[in-house]
Amino acid sequence: MRYSKYRAIPTFIDGIRFHSKKEASRYKELLLLQKAGEIKHLELQKRYSLLVAGEKIGVYIADFVYLEKGKDDFTVEDCKAPKSKKYMGSTPLYRWKKKHFEAQYGTKILET
Repeated sequence: MRYSKYRAIPTFIDGIRFHSKKEASRYKELLLLQKAGEIKHLELQKRYSLLVAGEKIGVYIADFVYLEKGKDDFTVEDCKAPKSKKYMGSTPLYRWKKKHFEAQYGTKILET
């Protein structure tokens, strides 16, 4: 089995490749919530342009985006491995993109 640099194991479900077992597991949970009517409009790997003064400077790719029952705004979700001493959680680039996304779009990223 080949690992990524963060030791995540790529996993396939329904012909879809996920970066990790955790992300694949979360996808299965979200599918069940969608079937139960608790969420709708589930999207995977949705791309958001990061802009400064109208110029695109990067892209943030959300693992999952969906609309929760009774809410008007979409939930943007990113699967993260538990923070460990070895990897110190998320990367500086991810932290910057998260901050930029939240400021630009006025939406918090839910980390699961």
